[in-house]
Amino acid sequence: MSVITVRVSKKTKEKLKKYNINVSDTVRKMLEECVEELEQKELEERLERIKKRFGDKIDSETIVKLIREDRESH
Repeated sequence: MSVITVRVSKKTKEKLKKYNINVSDTVRKMLEECVEELEQKELEERLERIKKRFGDKIDSETIVKLIREDRESH
């Protein structure tokens, strides 16, 4: 795992402590969600480009399957 350092104001740190927020877990989860959203958006954009290129020659489910296979192979 890599380490990331974040600076926050004293006021924010006090509030995090007050609400007993596990900063590491919270930041890790939020970053993972952010990456997932970006990957989903990228996948949707690729799907649109493929649909424009092939039109009705290939169904959407097949396109999604091919994109997922391609993405997982990298």
